[in-house]
Amino acid sequence: MLAVLAAGSVFFPGLFLLSKQCLKSFPMLRWSERDAVIVSARLVSSVQAVMASSAGYIIASSCADIIEDQHWLTSTYIMFAVPYFVYDIYAMFMCYWYKIQVKGHEEEAAPRSMRSVLASYLHREFLMVLHHVVMVTVCFPVSVFWRQGRGDYFQGVMFMAELSTPSVCLGKILIQYKQQHTLLHKVNGALMLITFFICRVLLFPYLYYVYGRYASIPFYMVPLTVPWHCNLGAALLMAPQLYWFSLICRGALRLFTRTSRSIPPRTSAEPKEQQRKDGSDLPQPANGYSTQPTEPELTTH
Repeated sequence: MLAVLAAGSVFFPGLFLLSKQCLKSFPMLRWSERDAVIVSARLVSSVQAVMASSAGYIIASSCADIIEDQHWLTSTYIMFAVPYFVYDIYAMFMCYWYKIQVKGHEEEAAPRSMRSVLASYLHREFLMVLHHVVMVTVCFPVSVFWRQGRGDYFQGVMFMAELSTPSVCLGKILIQYKQQHTLLHKVNGALMLITFFICRVLLFPYLYYVYGRYASIPFYMVPLTVPWHCNLGAALLMAPQLYWFSLICRGALRLFTRTSRSIPPRTSAEPKEQQRKDGSDLPQPANGYSTQPTEPELTTH
């Protein structure tokens, strides 16, 4: 298991560094450090999501008994993926660091110390950082040790929640590069809305429903039957998903209700004062969510 943990510790940061270097040095690209960091972070998140979803499907489809059946991939992938959450906290900080260095903010960002930037990052991304810390310090030991090999099916289904992540990451990139007016952004936004709702919002209701069928009890009786700490854990994991989904819905509403106005993308010739006034020149949160009701953009996780 330690070898698997070490492999994950090398794989995710290594993929990030490799992707960043390729984007910077490939002759037809030669992206800036800032662009390479932001896109590479999204790429690694998408790769992890595909791997987790694939592992989850294999696990869930192989468990006939949803409580007792086991699959070796469950604990193995958990050990492999734990370093990703540690790495991603750093990757989100790097994205935030470069976003506050964008043109028009040099005078604001220059005098700020690393400590003040870190404090600002933790304040702005508190919920996402907290989510990652809980995944490492609570969900990891619970999933590997406390379960004692039971409930691999449920763990596999929870892995498949990552199916929504690739569209979320693409949405972040399109917003970052002011592509909200494109058809790709609208199609991706609709896909993200659907996948996030199915894979994350309906996740725990589905797991309760499946357990109710397994135990031959009505759905509404499941919360009264399972141990209290299972209900508490489900509620704590569900709460941020509902909050993020509400932000996605707000972004989707702005996008699809104002699309007929055909608002053109901002140009470099437009006065910076106007861009700052309406918030279009402000750096996006590292986790992709935004509560600014300005551009008709679809906010993402």
